[in-house]
Amino acid sequence: MSEQVIMDFHKMISHKILSEKQNLINQKTQLLSHQTPENLHGHLQKWRENIINIYAKSIESGLEATFSVLKEWGEITVDTLVDNNLPLEIAIDEVRDYRNLIGHIIKDEAMKSDLSIEQFYKLISDFDSVVDRAVHYLSISYTRKFYTRIRVAEAAALELSIPVIKISDTIGVLPLIGDIDTQRAQELMNQALLKGSELSLEHIIIDLSGVPIVDTMVADNIIKVVSALSLLGIKATLSGIRPEIAQTIIQLGINVSDISISSNLQLALQSLLKGKG
Repeated sequence: MSEQVIMDFHKMISHKILSEKQNLINQKTQLLSHQTPENLHGHLQKWRENIINIYAKSIESGLEATFSVLKEWGEITVDTLVDNNLPLEIAIDEVRDYRNLIGHIIKDEAMKSDLSIEQFYKLISDFDSVVDRAVHYLSISYTRKFYTRIRVAEAAALELSIPVIKISDTIGVLPLIGDIDTQRAQELMNQALLKGSELSLEHIIIDLSGVPIVDTMVADNIIKVVSALSLLGIKATLSGIRPEIAQTIIQLGINVSDISISSNLQLALQSLLKGKG
């Protein structure tokens, strides 16, 4: 076949796939309708239309143009997956199933047109590349979207784990519970400065009674929080320091004589409230 004949043949197959689009969609819908939540049928209908359109046009348009379209399609598809808490496997199964369904159409039309083995191999190889790239973009986009959501959730959880509670007009308490790693120590700095300023506090009690132990780096960060608060005109008191934490602070060689320290939160509050009385 001449190059023009091959191009016309590709266009014919593209149109043939598009003419079979509703039939292809119905095959998948009937097969999986009992497995799919009813509220997602509309999403999947549109999704299937889009992937069939892309597959059909890829035969006529070529790989480079198709890959660009697939990248955008992958990102939109992943939004649907993640927003509806659907696993990536559902999308990949859809993509691969249409490889087989459309592959049969390509094979049948190639046989009718007496396409040579070499020409058929080139056509089906290009189509396989499109399907593989669709799976690739889905996987990449899903991973990126999924981990972005995880990081957002972790950041929100981290912020909530370091609350600043306003006790009076000028006094706040920042109770810490659990292990304090370097990341949480940095969030401690952020929240203490941010909330101390927002709430117009003059004094913050950082209660460490719920913290079992900290390493030297974290202990140093806690002392730095006290210093940073003082630059904002906010005096900090450390309460509930365990013996292990006290030893870590001393090992750092830090002079704590200028830092307000109380054995527990109750005494720290009584002292401050009394002083304000």
